[in-house]
Amino acid sequence: MKIRFCGATTGVTGSCHLIMTDNHKVLLDCGQYQGGKSEEEMNWDDFPFDPTEIEAVVLSHAHIDHCGRLPLLVKRGFKGSIYCTDATADLLSVMLLDAAYIHEKDAETMSKKNLRIGKAEVEPLFTEADATETLKYVKPVLYDQLISINEDMEVVFNDAGHILGSAITELWIKEKGNTLKLVFTGDIGVEERPILKDPVKIKKADYVIMESTYGDRLHPSNSSSIEELIRITVDTVKRGGSVIIPAFAVGRTQELIFQYNRYYEHHPELQDLLRNVFVYIDSPMATTATEVFKNNAAVFDAETKRYILEGDNPLDFPNLRFTKNTQESQILNEIKQPKIIISASGMCEAGRIRHHLKHTLWDSRNSIVFVGYQAQGTLGRLLVEGADTVKLFGENVVVNAQIFNLEGFSGHADKDGLLDWVGGLESAPKKIFLVHGEEDSKTALAESIKEKYGYNVVPLYANSEYELESGELVTTEEVIKEAIKVEDIDDLKDKLDDVSSDVQNILERTKAAISDTASAEKLLEINNIIQELEKATLNLGSTVTDGEKPAGTFDKKEGE
Repeated sequence: MKIRFCGATTGVTGSCHLIMTDNHKVLLDCGQYQGGKSEEEMNWDDFPFDPTEIEAVVLSHAHIDHCGRLPLLVKRGFKGSIYCTDATADLLSVMLLDAAYIHEKDAETMSKKNLRIGKAEVEPLFTEADATETLKYVKPVLYDQLISINEDMEVVFNDAGHILGSAITELWIKEKGNTLKLVFTGDIGVEERPILKDPVKIKKADYVIMESTYGDRLHPSNSSSIEELIRITVDTVKRGGSVIIPAFAVGRTQELIFQYNRYYEHHPELQDLLRNVFVYIDSPMATTATEVFKNNAAVFDAETKRYILEGDNPLDFPNLRFTKNTQESQILNEIKQPKIIISASGMCEAGRIRHHLKHTLWDSRNSIVFVGYQAQGTLGRLLVEGADTVKLFGENVVVNAQIFNLEGFSGHADKDGLLDWVGGLESAPKKIFLVHGEEDSKTALAESIKEKYGYNVVPLYANSEYELESGELVTTEEVIKEAIKVEDIDDLKDKLDDVSSDVQNILERTKAAISDTASAEKLLEINNIIQELEKATLNLGSTVTDGEKPAGTFDKKEGE
């Protein structure tokens, strides 16, 4: 078996890795390169493989640097299946269509410039039609389900705690009578963060492909960054300024909504000051993504579920506003009173955030707060590193606003978090390949893993290919037990008890919501919920004995 590293080897974008056996070719991620002009131009390069020969893509999550070249893969001939979690599938329709819109607009603008100077028109990297076609190949699955992607490969998605739907992937690959286990971390999240569960630790792996974004540094605690964000907000409002937050539309924006919700509703000492200060979400993609979050509450952590069951929507509060169109976005820059604007893109390379920066960077009363990674070559990186002036829409804009970089909000585990995740392995893997990091972070993390655990670590600094040693003979029973993370029937009963408790709470709240004065629309909504619950209960309630298949069920292959 071979693995060819095709992206995210020289930086933190363009995640793409090809698994090859004698009979199969499967991709892990197919991400877009992001950053400066040179990085963006890499998206046009030919794939270092034939897209028509790829039978499946195993996708870790919906961030563009992991999924953004999927439509290009389809455009160039891929016709296989794209496996991901169901929440990732929901987000993909948002992310890919938005990316297609940007590519089409960029091509249109460049074409106009070219025509004026006698050059040829420019084609977009991919179109909305390509993105729509790509979504037809998506196969959503749930966390902890063991899925066969072909006769020799099985996969399980484990919660990575990075963004909604993000996954640490376990792959069992059979070749020449043996089974090799490969673990791909995707992006590893931070423990004890709001909304999402902690990243799952994997006990066994022959090989690990691991991210290293923050492999050379530690984050401030999330709680200290939250307190700092509120302090910045209060100080800025008191001097009559606004807080502008460039934020990734998926993940970071929703966490910021969650945190501002808590402070607006549960800190009475701030309510007089903030009563007329509105939080504006100015990103169509972030608005849609927030709705996707609301529709996937089943994968939230226990704290967030508790808020929901108590009747408190953690992603909504009275001072929260979502802009509906470009006109409303433009009006925000005409509002003189203090406000909070959360807008994409997180690295300030595109989107409405650039307009807001043009109108706010020059004013010393304002604050610009970065809450995510800023890649080399981006406008965000320039501002974080202290640029005095920047160019926006052809104008030089002086930087007088206060600039803050709150790394405690990062969705990536820091050095200690990455080392802790590696510590979950109960035996030494043959190799740990480090990707998705700049050179210093990969080198530092490799040294730390070797020093602490003595493992064989290979930091990748360029696209390359490796031959992987054959695994050991593994039984189907061993694979299943590893996949579903249980040892015996008692473990399964414990998992069922947890689910039963959540369902019971939901049923009790639904029953309490029914009143004699409920509207016809409310009665219809509740009836539909009851119908869905009844359908799920009937499907789950069938008794299966060894050798039997109950009526109404089907084999996985029949349902594919």
